[in-house]
Amino acid sequence: MSRRAVYTGSFDPVTLGHLNVIERSCRLVDELIVGIGINIDKQSLFTADERVQLIERATAELPNVVVKQFHGLAVKFVRDCDARVIVRGVRSLSDIEAEFTMTLANRKLDPEIETVFLMADEEFTHVSSTLIKQITPLAGDDELARFVPREIIPDIRAKLAPSQASSR
Repeated sequence: MSRRAVYTGSFDPVTLGHLNVIERSCRLVDELIVGIGINIDKQSLFTADERVQLIERATAELPNVVVKQFHGLAVKFVRDCDARVIVRGVRSLSDIEAEFTMTLANRKLDPEIETVFLMADEEFTHVSSTLIKQITPLAGDDELARFVPREIIPDIRAKLAPSQASSR
């Protein structure tokens, strides 16, 4: 029986913190499915299709990573993927509180699905997609590459600072 896990999130955009969790998770399983969901509480920068492409580029060197979109409940998506494990990355105590609540809800929805938490490496605990959106107009490419994969910087600039996209 193969070991398959699903790492869900909005990944808008994917950060080095997300990639850290992806890289570490894919060493633990035979197949890691990165599930790109829709967060109704957030205004998306990238479309779901664009986020799939960004993550596929950023994970191209990881042969056991598959990227898919989903709508609806994460536990249903995990079940539809024939997986029984959800991977969640946590950065801070406030992340843990929110994730704990979601894990309890997921257990009620599907008691056979387990949630595994991976702490972000210390260097990524402050990195969030919101931070990326805030600093992109002000940061140079080398500075931004401390937070996001270098190969997606032009895509982020095109969305957040179109006039700067070709000047860096």
